Amino acid sequence: LELNDTDGDLGIHGQIDGDAWKSLEIEGPGELELMNVWLRTRLRRQGLTEFFFESAEPPFDELSPAAFLNRFPAGIYEIEATTLDDVEFEEETSLSHVLAAPPANVRVNGQPGADNCDGDLPVVSPPVTINWDPVTMSHPTIGKPNVAVTVMQYQFVCEIEREGRTPEEIVFSVDLPRGRTQFTCPAEFTSLSDGEVKYEIITKLGNNNQTAIESCFELE
Repeated sequence: LELNDTDGDLGIHGQIDGDAWKSLEIEGPGELELMNVWLRTRLRRQGLTEFFFESAEPPFDELSPAAFLNRFPAGIYEIEATTLDDVEFEEETSLSHVLAAPPANVRVNGQPGADNCDGDLPVVSPPVTINWDPVTMSHPTIGKPNVAVTVMQYQFVCEIEREGRTPEEIVFSVDLPRGRTQFTCPAEFTSLSDGEVKYEIITKLGNNNQTAIESCFELE
C-alpha cells in the first residue's frame, strides 16, 4: 500500500517476477479474484517475466481510507501463473494495513518545514539540509493505528520544475538506511532551480507499505 499523507490518497501496488508465463491470476482473501491476465498471439509465445501495476489513487473525499482498506482487506493474497511449458506455479504474499506515521518535526536548514507546497515556504540558502524525527509508530488515524513499526528504509526525493527550459523537470532520488533521518541536497542539483524545490520523504516499512509526505522550500 502507498499512502500520500500530504495529498490524502491511497493506492495499491504489485510487482511480480519469475519464469516466463502466459497467464496470471491474483486472488485476495476469500478467493476473490482481483486480476486475470492472458497473453495473446506473439506475446503469448514470448511470455512475460516481470509484471508491475499501480492502482488509481483517488483523493479521500472520493474514496475514504476506510472504504479503500475495506476494498483491499488485510490477509493473504495468492498469485498463480502458467509458464510457457504449461507448468503451474503459485506464490503467496501478505498485505498489511499497518502504515507508517508521517515523519514529524521536519526541518529545512533548521526552519520548520511547510505542511505542503501551497503555504508559506521556508527560504534558505544552499547547501540545504532536511532532517526529520525517526518514525517509530504506525499512522495515528489510518489503517491499524498507533502500533510500533519497523522502518526498512527512507527514500528522499527532490524535484525541480523549470518552465520553458529543457529538461522541464529534474528529479533526484536516494534511498537512506533506517537510521539516517537527514539529507543534504547536492549543490549541483539545487543550482539548477529557478527558486522553488519540491521534496518528498517516503517511509518504507518491513511489510512493504510506504507513507509519503511532500513539501517545498525556496532558495534565496
